[in-house]
Amino acid sequence: MADSLSKQAIQELPLHAYETLRDDLRTGDLVFCSGSYFFSHAIQRFTRSVWSHVGMIYKDPTLQRVFILESETLIGVRLAPLSKYLSDYHGKNRPYKGNIVVARVHPQIDADKLNRAISYGMDELTKPYDNFEILRIGMRILFRVSRRVRDRKYICSELVYDCFDQIGVPFSLRDEYVSPDDIWLDEQVQPRYRVM
Repeated sequence: MADSLSKQAIQELPLHAYETLRDDLRTGDLVFCSGSYFFSHAIQRFTRSVWSHVGMIYKDPTLQRVFILESETLIGVRLAPLSKYLSDYHGKNRPYKGNIVVARVHPQIDADKLNRAISYGMDELTKPYDNFEILRIGMRILFRVSRRVRDRKYICSELVYDCFDQIGVPFSLRDEYVSPDDIWLDEQVQPRYRVM
């Protein structure tokens, strides 16, 4: 299980250049982001966590590319090159503003299962981001109200949760919603490294 971290503790994790760890990344690895954007701060505040985003690695052997499967604000479910996060986030010629930590689910999941999880996520490509879910999560925390009925829109952690749930690897939830921190704190998740 990954331990709860502060922003300072994330900064103290060893930092590795993407090029040096690219070969070690595997399909199914998790990418946790602790952003320094306005919306990132809102997510962190509502979920009482340092994490503002989570995605799942897809390593394509044919293209020899590393992608992140994610649900992104205003965009929805997409597949994006991980290298873009580190050099040209949102086409602005600068890296993601914040910290990125890679983790792995243990015990190791067989490659066929992970491919099924990724396949499920790819079937969800272009599904919209649930832009109001973060506000609803905040209201549920504030008023201690249970979760609404799920729809086909996703926040990032719901997408990752559903991908793993499809292959019989559910993450533990502390509340009536799933946040990046729920996935981070699950006993199956083992942090690997901070990447730049």
